[in-house]
Amino acid sequence: MRKRKLGLLALMLLLVLSAALAACGSDADDGKKEDGKEEGTKTEDGKNVKDTLVFGRGGDSTSLDPSRVTEGESFKVTVNIYETLLNFGESDTEINPGLATEWEPSEDGLTYTFKLREGIKFHDGTDFNADAVVKNFERWANGDAEKFPYYNTTFGGFKGDEGHVIESVTADGDNTVLIKLTRPQAPFLKNIAMSMFAIASPTAFEIGDDQFERNPVGTGPFKFVEWKPNETITIEKFDDYWDAELPKLKRIIFRSIPDNSARLNALMSGDIELADGINPSDGKSIEDNEKLQLFVRPSLNVGYLGLTVTRPPFDKKEVRQAINYAIDKQSIIDSFFEGRADVAKNPMPPSISGYNDDVEGYEYNPEKAKELLKSVGLEDGFEMDLWAMPVPRPYMPDGKKVAEVIQKNLADIGITAKIVSHEWATYLDLAEKGDADAFMLGWTGDNGDADNFLYALLDEDNIGSNNYTYYKNAKLHDLLIAAQTEIDEEKRNELYKEAQVIIHDDAPWVPLAHSTPLLGGSKDLTGFVPGPIASDLLSKVEFK
Repeated sequence: MRKRKLGLLALMLLLVLSAALAACGSDADDGKKEDGKEEGTKTEDGKNVKDTLVFGRGGDSTSLDPSRVTEGESFKVTVNIYETLLNFGESDTEINPGLATEWEPSEDGLTYTFKLREGIKFHDGTDFNADAVVKNFERWANGDAEKFPYYNTTFGGFKGDEGHVIESVTADGDNTVLIKLTRPQAPFLKNIAMSMFAIASPTAFEIGDDQFERNPVGTGPFKFVEWKPNETITIEKFDDYWDAELPKLKRIIFRSIPDNSARLNALMSGDIELADGINPSDGKSIEDNEKLQLFVRPSLNVGYLGLTVTRPPFDKKEVRQAINYAIDKQSIIDSFFEGRADVAKNPMPPSISGYNDDVEGYEYNPEKAKELLKSVGLEDGFEMDLWAMPVPRPYMPDGKKVAEVIQKNLADIGITAKIVSHEWATYLDLAEKGDADAFMLGWTGDNGDADNFLYALLDEDNIGSNNYTYYKNAKLHDLLIAAQTEIDEEKRNELYKEAQVIIHDDAPWVPLAHSTPLLGGSKDLTGFVPGPIASDLLSKVEFK
């Protein structure tokens, strides 16, 4: 025990020092010191290097269990905590090794053999092996569409369902996994490389789904630290990561800043070092700022207005077609995208194989829209709710303002649209349940395949998961299942082109835009590669 020989002055100095240390400790959550300068580590030459990245984004995650979500804000975080059996390239959707180093399909396309990396552990110390992979697939297959919507979307249902593609997943020793299918699935390898099929620690998820989604455990380069809802999510370097060279950063803080202007100001002031959802109109100001750099993400998306076909009068095709004619898409592109988007006419972008450029998009023609409404006895119009997204998305930088343009367009043909919105997680939940008349939403491709747009978003199998419009067409369903099963790429493409003709005529959507998303970062940020899939692995990011 310290002897009590301190004088009053010494005691006061000690109290001041203690207060200063406490202040520094309280700022650990946001990676800043009290004077606003970034924390860092000293290199051998004595220079201070930042080791914490603050990533400003438009909304909070809804869950940190990737198998339970369908929205990109969650995947932004989880892709850095978990890993998948296979990976996509940094700037494309080509298949690369992941937790599996080798993979081999059988000649009939029904069995896939995966060789796993050895000596890997999950963040909680659980061994990663073939048994862990099997338990993850069993967890998903024994679920339902409410729990695991993406598994349902991708693999045609769950264990025991007629359309379920996966027959079995078994371990052959500690480091080999065999996956058998009931029928060939052309995009299978790309499907299991998607973020939602990341492999989680069985020790963690066996405790319970609700607890696990707030306490994620994977094998990734970063491990979970803390989640302050609607504020920040913090992850930090996993010291036992299997690649000793990664990650470069010590800590990443995902900070929710819903307002685009506030997020840009935070970037310019240095409060954050990376920001997504940059307004196209602000791209030039970032390029002209010597302290910042502009990142351009390859376009692999579609923004759309969904029309819930089970809610009158949207159960009438003529009404849906009328709304397509009523909306001035080019005006929306010109006003809000600054030339960094193309008008959409199909539910998938032109960069994907199987895109049908021969489809003639609905022109802006209010008179034609009125004629269609009159043909079904709605010449006096009707009232409806128009749901506007509460957060910026890559395919829609400002949902509220675009909704106001759509509202005006609809008023011109006699339709009174009331703009409503909800908190992001609630918005998605209610839209998924079919509670919206018309809703603004969009999709960034997960694997670069047409199946991931057309089947995932518009097939009857996915009503109640990713098909929020509740649209179904038996002929379309047969085409999309045939395209999934067909291995010949040219034949697949023809099937998808035919499918787009049907969707265009039935008009469950108003396709609006294929955007080129923008991000801004500090000038000293390096190693960041914005890929077409908008969940970026940040393990190679560092500061100069």
